[in-house]
Amino acid sequence: MVESYKSFGELEGRETEGQDYTIRSCLRNSPVLVMAPHGGKIEPGTTEIAEAIAGVDYSFYTFEGIKADGNGMLHVQSHLFEEPRAMEAVKDAEIVVTVHGHAEREDPFVMMGGLDTSLKSEIEGELRTAGFQIREATQGLKAIDPANICNRGRSGKGVQLEISRRLRDSLRTDKNCLRDFADAVRRGIHLYVSGLPEKDH
Repeated sequence: MVESYKSFGELEGRETEGQDYTIRSCLRNSPVLVMAPHGGKIEPGTTEIAEAIAGVDYSFYTFEGIKADGNGMLHVQSHLFEEPRAMEAVKDAEIVVTVHGHAEREDPFVMMGGLDTSLKSEIEGELRTAGFQIREATQGLKAIDPANICNRGRSGKGVQLEISRRLRDSLRTDKNCLRDFADAVRRGIHLYVSGLPEKDH
């Protein structure tokens, strides 16, 4: 198991942006931010999935590993992920949804985490309706630490999607499947936002 950096500062001191990793963001006039903090070769497929969910109206951020090998060491844990551009993005977002990769290769599923139980419920319902399998998040993947990047938006609560390798591979190779997945997540977000008091959106 590759030992990963314990902070972004440690990573930044040893890796070179543009050579070992890239950071991309598109901040729009939206209360919703979709992030892939372990994108590129760290957790393959997560950047593409986050980008599909963000579409042309939600804000988007990704940190991507682009090393020839050893990208696992770029996996700064979500409660330690304080990359400055990510911090700038979350402080302006009411709702933060992060996309992560689970290592499971046999079954196509999503685990839902995060402190926003209402948003989680809406997204889960839409994903189930669209035919996607949901599993209860295991210990360590519940994303209930307030410092977790998904919980760092203005509301102090967000949602983490942990997507199995099997499902990520399907989403990467089947554009219709990716569209169905992204649309389901977006419907869940829309239902949640529609129920918020007017001042929140």
